[in-house]
Amino acid sequence: MTELLRVRDLRVDFGAGREAVRGVDLSIGRGETLAVVGESGCGKSLTALALLGLTPPAARVSGSAKLADTELIGRGDRELRRIRGDRVSMIFQDPMSSLNPTTKIGTQIAEVLAIHTSMSRSARLRRAVELMESVGITDAAARARQLPHELSGGMRQRVMISIALAGAPDLLIADEPTTALDVTVQAQVLALLRERTRDTALLFITHDMGVVAEIADRVAVMYAGRVVETGTAREVLESPRHPYTAALLRSVPDPDRPPTGDLPTIPGQVPAVGERIEGCAFRSRCARADDECGTAPELSGDGHVAACWHPHTGTRTEVA
Repeated sequence: MTELLRVRDLRVDFGAGREAVRGVDLSIGRGETLAVVGESGCGKSLTALALLGLTPPAARVSGSAKLADTELIGRGDRELRRIRGDRVSMIFQDPMSSLNPTTKIGTQIAEVLAIHTSMSRSARLRRAVELMESVGITDAAARARQLPHELSGGMRQRVMISIALAGAPDLLIADEPTTALDVTVQAQVLALLRERTRDTALLFITHDMGVVAEIADRVAVMYAGRVVETGTAREVLESPRHPYTAALLRSVPDPDRPPTGDLPTIPGQVPAVGERIEGCAFRSRCARADDECGTAPELSGDGHVAACWHPHTGTRTEVA
């Protein structure tokens, strides 16, 4: 598989040692879906925003992120505006706050085409309707004349997907795109993304391990701003190596097992941004931690790798 995006040693800090992303390495091939997983505060969304130059003004970004032969990190905003929406697009978590509440749906989709193509206004609006139809919006011509508040949450998310796909990007970033949707609409949106991104690299950010099983080819698990485990979706979901990954999987309800008491949780919380971290960041929450964990482990393994001195070696059932 041809590597399309290659991220190396990506770091985001807010000064005075307040690191939020601490040396992330990722790669995605064309036609591949990489799911980035972790609790809130692990640095997933900030990693994605750093790729597009959309971090807060106080953030300092370093490292490398190459889209094919184009370096994304360190480029000026004018250069990135030519890339955003054309070669790279992003679907944000909340379509209600991401869409302009005062502008018709069709106009918002056509805006991408106005920026990145030489199409006439009428052609752009026709193409906007076609894009809406392609993501399963019925009566698209009428919907294109409506405002965001007139559409359901599922419809608004389909509009966001239309906007993201309008420029036929090489890389699509989806940041928790199904979080606010009910399970039926969520399944429809996931199926739509699988269908519409067959030739596009998809970086899918989520905290939901069930969604990972539905859509991902490979998985990168993040904790406290670092990737702590990565491998194919099957490897990570069936044989997790890092105790954090195993704990996340234990926290997912199993519909095949009757409930017996409270759902397992992970004690403690993710270290705050700027908190000084010595050794393994997960050790205060990990039952396997010992003195060796006072030194930060590096990712190790062959293909399926984990940053842990005491990785699990069995199946998901055996490590649960």
